[in-house]
Amino acid sequence: MGLQQPAARPQRLPGRAAVTAAALRAVRAVVFDTDGVITDSARVHAAAWKAAFDVCLREHPPEEPVCRRPFDAEADYLRYVDGKSHLDGAASFLASRGLRLAEAAVAEVAAHKERLFTERLRDGEIGAYPGTVRLLRALHGDGVPLAAASASRHARELLTRSGVLDLFDALVDGAEAARLRLPGKPDPALFLEAARRLGPPPVRTAVVEDALAGVEAGRRGGFGLVIGVDRTARPATRDALLRHGAHLVVRDLTELLVEAAEGGSP
Repeated sequence: MGLQQPAARPQRLPGRAAVTAAALRAVRAVVFDTDGVITDSARVHAAAWKAAFDVCLREHPPEEPVCRRPFDAEADYLRYVDGKSHLDGAASFLASRGLRLAEAAVAEVAAHKERLFTERLRDGEIGAYPGTVRLLRALHGDGVPLAAASASRHARELLTRSGVLDLFDALVDGAEAARLRLPGKPDPALFLEAARRLGPPPVRTAVVEDALAGVEAGRRGGFGLVIGVDRTARPATRDALLRHGAHLVVRDLTELLVEAAEGGSP
């Protein structure tokens, strides 16, 4: 369910940081992915996946020696897992290693990862990226309807702990996606549902994503602007995001802000 109805657009406050990208100024709503875009949780997801996959590879060693290499928490996470549902991500990586396990075995890998992530979520602090918070506050202050969309069932808890939940007009998380039986990324259904709750059509809505599957979903959904976020700062990652559908790629969302003439900050 949406958090609230989008507020009427207020006048810009003096000293507020302004969105600098012309394309983003033209949109009427923005949908943000959560892990790796809003919160610094992608690294925790990747570490949990690595632990779960490494156990699976030891128990079910692939026949080909080249396929026995451990899960890479950067390259393999981005290519096979990031942005996808747990089951889709687990199946995608295992298939890349030549493993065709029974559905129950794949589900157990995903469940193992979920247990590990939940433990690490409880043990440590996962905050929001400061640059993302600045952009969220600037857009929220301008009355731009905002939604958070994530395949993770932990999205609400992460946003609450990070102190940014109240900046969003709608949230579509993994629990909602399951309830509505929405297919996972790169299918655009999750983003389209989030956009529907905000009101403006996809062509007037932006999607902000760090996952290859996510930017592909944004492009497939006909969103007017798809922004890729590259936290790795590697040319190969930037190029991959562009190939999969991003219109532009930034390393941090502060790149989309410029201080107003009055010199204030959001």
